[in-house]
Amino acid sequence: MHESAGRHGTRMSFDGGSSLDPADDDSTTMFCKESDQPLERQKNGSVLKGTESRLSKDAAAAKDKQPSDMELMKERFAKLLLGEDMSGGGKGVSSALALSNAITNLAASVFGEQSRLEPMSAERKTRWRKEIDWLLCVTDYIVEFVPSQQKSKDGVNMEIMMTRQRTDLHMNIPALRKLDAMLIDCLDNFKDQNEFYYASKNADDSEKRNAKRKDDKWWLPTPQVPPEGLSEMSRKFLQYQKDCVNQVLKAAMAINAQVLSEMEIPENYIESLPKNGRASLGDSIYKSITEEFFDPDQFLSTMDLSSEHKILDLKNRIEASIVIWKRKMIQKDGKSAWGSAVSLEKRELFEERAETILLILKHRFPGTPQSALDISKIQYNRDVGQAILESYSRILESLAFTVLSRIEDVLYADYITQNPSHATCARNSTTESPHIPGTDIFSVHREENEEAPPVTLSDFMGWGLDQGDADSRDSTEYLDEVSKGADESYHHLHKVANIATNKKVSYLENLGGLRSPTARH
Repeated sequence: MHESAGRHGTRMSFDGGSSLDPADDDSTTMFCKESDQPLERQKNGSVLKGTESRLSKDAAAAKDKQPSDMELMKERFAKLLLGEDMSGGGKGVSSALALSNAITNLAASVFGEQSRLEPMSAERKTRWRKEIDWLLCVTDYIVEFVPSQQKSKDGVNMEIMMTRQRTDLHMNIPALRKLDAMLIDCLDNFKDQNEFYYASKNADDSEKRNAKRKDDKWWLPTPQVPPEGLSEMSRKFLQYQKDCVNQVLKAAMAINAQVLSEMEIPENYIESLPKNGRASLGDSIYKSITEEFFDPDQFLSTMDLSSEHKILDLKNRIEASIVIWKRKMIQKDGKSAWGSAVSLEKRELFEERAETILLILKHRFPGTPQSALDISKIQYNRDVGQAILESYSRILESLAFTVLSRIEDVLYADYITQNPSHATCARNSTTESPHIPGTDIFSVHREENEEAPPVTLSDFMGWGLDQGDADSRDSTEYLDEVSKGADESYHHLHKVANIATNKKVSYLENLGGLRSPTARH
């Protein structure tokens, strides 16, 4: 039996590669010379030492096998060049869609589990900054020709054409990077907070004093606040962070909507449309939109917007009708001057009404998945620059909505603590969330001073304090313009946006906002 144990110990040592190492032979010889110990303890010690040596060497080998940045970059760009077709048969997606999917998948893997108001881990933060830089570096080589002056050796000024980064990328990429940094900084600001915490999934009901805000978010940790609620300072801090993230969300949505509007509508989508707007909308919706007096508030109050599927279906119908009416206005041949004019005016009016409804839906439910038109544009888009702008702004919009939802969850827990009578109502509701005063997604609260000037992204981040770089000033001013434009749009729709239902659809929580087109060909 002792011989068997000894042979087993030798075999393990050999498998670990230690029996062929001269150093190991010496150590084994020295160990065996300690004859004052029993033979059994000597042999058992040899087995343990051989196992320890093998495990330590395996751990060192595994550490050495971790891929370097160069290897990761090679793998990433190899997949992009192959269009995600690893067989190399040329059946992959376009470069634009491959980059869009790469940015989408990276964001899903890094931010997909951001279920708490806490800083990102250093490892995730480093990975995000490193890999998003790899994917965005493509935009440095997308250029356009612009006229420029050059002085020759003899002093004559000549006009030549020079290359510079394409204008839309030059303006939007720095702006999106600042929004990116702003969101990560917002999460970092919760590093030292100690007034609220999250109950573990296995905690008893007695520990979960606060009711969940939404029963359909059962997988999310429940924020807990002190029995007396949050302090006034913490409430102001949370409200400030919410306003900050709110501005980021609106800016990201505005950039994403602008990029999508500039993408061409694919022929496949056009061919799938019905012949007229009535067939797309249905008789009841078409009748409501084409009536002489139209009130979008009244219209949406009559629609069933109780689920994500119904909201998305309405968006798809309205977008299809807008495309149909626009194409008919462009392709209209004037058989009768008077008849054509009336028809054109009506179509323009119907289109404006439909676009108003669509804008309200996008602002009221920012977490709904992409519409059929958006998915089709992304899938068949061939412009690499537009693909990067669209995907980058989309994932920042998703992250902003997630952070905003997490802040609202804490504010809601505080609200329930201050108003226990509302907890039962919230717990029994499965489709709607009780309204929390002062917590609308797109409201920037200024009850104390209604005349206060609008807060811009520069005010939140302090960009205007020290801006020596002209490019930084340009991107900052551009972001402020985007933010102000979005604010004007929201203020214009303020009355009609607060309607119908309190249902707020999750975005990154089910990765619905990050979905990429599934079709490959």
